[in-house]
Amino acid sequence: MAHVELSAEEKRANVLRCAFGGDEGKYREFCDIVRQHIPPDTAVILRGSSVTGERWRDGAPFDADGPGTSDLDLTLVGAEALKLFDPMGFFVPGVHSRPLSPDDPDIAPELVPLREQLMAIVHRNVNIQASRDVVIHFRGDMIGQPYHVLIDKPGWEHT
Repeated sequence: MAHVELSAEEKRANVLRCAFGGDEGKYREFCDIVRQHIPPDTAVILRGSSVTGERWRDGAPFDADGPGTSDLDLTLVGAEALKLFDPMGFFVPGVHSRPLSPDDPDIAPELVPLREQLMAIVHRNVNIQASRDVVIHFRGDMIGQPYHVLIDKPGWEHT
């Protein structure tokens, strides 16, 4: 797939349309619930097809396989968020976790209630992982994987 630069406004519009059915209230509720469950100084982003509007693998539109079939990829950004994951729940220990998902439902027990609340709002699977800022900068700035910032944190520079 060819990499297409999206503006912050385009990413937000995609997220609102794809993940929340255009419902600004659901978007705000989702963000408010996330905010209640994360450590201080943690940013939160969405990545993947809800941001771009299409799957990276084959370019198929979000929910190409039917309503609710595409998941949301939520990433908590910050050192404290990494502490919520089991030590064995990492791609890179202490740097980049695996996602709390149907494949790994027990790697972040404290985040399970959050995940369940978020899935009830959006009626689709929500995967939650944690990363250090450097991983997000590398993925976003160096290799061009777009993301949308749901919750910012002081002093965090992002695209």
